[in-house]
Amino acid sequence: MSEIITEYRNENTKDIDLLPTIEMVRRMNDEDKLVALSVEYESENIAKAIDIIAGQFLAGGHLIYFGAGTSGRLGVLDASECPPTFSVNPDMVQGIIAGGNDALKTAVEGAEDNFEAGYEDAKILEKDDVAVVISASGNPKYLLGVLSYADEIGCKTIGITCNLKGKIAEEVGTLICVEVGPEVIAGSSRLKAGTAQKMVLNMLSTGSMIKIGKTYENFMIDLQATNEKLKDRAIRIVSQLADVNHSRAFETLEKCRWEIKTAVVSLSKNIDFEQAEKELKLNRGVLRRVIGEKSRV
Repeated sequence: MSEIITEYRNENTKDIDLLPTIEMVRRMNDEDKLVALSVEYESENIAKAIDIIAGQFLAGGHLIYFGAGTSGRLGVLDASECPPTFSVNPDMVQGIIAGGNDALKTAVEGAEDNFEAGYEDAKILEKDDVAVVISASGNPKYLLGVLSYADEIGCKTIGITCNLKGKIAEEVGTLICVEVGPEVIAGSSRLKAGTAQKMVLNMLSTGSMIKIGKTYENFMIDLQATNEKLKDRAIRIVSQLADVNHSRAFETLEKCRWEIKTAVVSLSKNIDFEQAEKELKLNRGVLRRVIGEKSRV
């Protein structure tokens, strides 16, 4: 069995069960402060992974996360947030957890040790997709099964782990290894390791969506305005990008089926809804190609 750093005992928290609550919180927070720095050390590999994912998106591929336990739940969470945030089809970014949907709420015994199940679950992959395997220890046989199938079909692979000596480190095409060190509670990888994985997943999905034009500046221009809060956000975005008052932005959004990019193009170029849609389609939906630079303070 390869060495599992996440199972080590943390020398800084040996007395955590004796501490006053405020000191316990401070000790945990001190450990959490190390996570962002550990992620920073992997910036180049994260950037490489983002470019791979964006490239496969443009080629018609999908991003599929695979993980067991906490890692699997984090992958499913990140995938589920992409459709409302970036208005993409649910199949564009997917999360698969070892043991199936039941494992989202309760532990499924032995799921991470099942190579064959990983191999079978990976059959959702196609050649142009990207398989991202997530594991703090880097050792689940389930993920080795996923990587075996991905390798067979020539699918690009990315690994997110906290253990450079884990088995997936040897198998993935691009490795992101965030070495956060021993956990506050030995072996509880939902803590620092989970936080690190969430940070990396945020970067992968957000960064790749930015690269394919799903934002304009730092505005969420492809969001689905499905409630009052999001409609208010859409109005503010259109108002700022098209330099119109809120009433005009609201009226245009209603005409444009609450599609932010279409409304911005319609107002910026003084054209109707249908023409604005055509302009966007001609430019693969990338707003910056249609209206160029409209930077504001």
